[in-house]
Amino acid sequence: MGRRRASWRPWEHRRGEGVATGGEGRWAAILLAAGSGRRFGGGKLLADFQGRPLLAGALEAALASPALDIVLVTGAQAEAVGAAARSVAEARGEAARLRIVHAADHAEGMGASLRAGARALPPDAAGVFVFLGDMPKVPPAILPRLAQAVRQGAAAAAPMYGGRRGHPVLIGRDLLPALARLSGDEGARAVLAELGGRMAFVDTDDPGVCFDVDRPEDLTPP
Repeated sequence: MGRRRASWRPWEHRRGEGVATGGEGRWAAILLAAGSGRRFGGGKLLADFQGRPLLAGALEAALASPALDIVLVTGAQAEAVGAAARSVAEARGEAARLRIVHAADHAEGMGASLRAGARALPPDAAGVFVFLGDMPKVPPAILPRLAQAVRQGAAAAAPMYGGRRGHPVLIGRDLLPALARLSGDEGARAVLAELGGRMAFVDTDDPGVCFDVDRPEDLTPP
């Protein structure tokens, strides 16, 4: 079965709009901010990007999403990363939506961080957006379109830019138990690999869904 493509118009997002249709629960988000940034040389998420910490862009995208609950997963530099995140949320008047959890075993890899985040989700979560802390340019307009794809039956949804799969990925309720069982360096791909046509891809012309920072030179995008 081929890829499922989506081109729905985004619904209007209002602050606090997070309840899924049909009384099925509310959206949540996990923001992965546990990595040590080895290729970067350490301290990546706190590095200056356009006048503020790199993490700020990813968190602001999560705060612009339909998610009522945002779980920030820390690992390396946990105290400083958590403080930076709280500062961003408080400046937007959104501190109540942010919950910070620490992945003590984050050195195992992304799977350990995802597991920690999934286990902290509210039990009525209809699905979870998975944001990456080193992706500061995610366009808010893509987020309600991903939510609409899952509401209309997709098991998960991801943006597509120029034939490349981007982020964040929105993972529906039925797959959340699998997230909570991840281990080692398994990322969300391990959960999504077998979905086939149940995975929706939402086209966008915004390259921000694929822009990430791996090395210091990436802090100055072309």
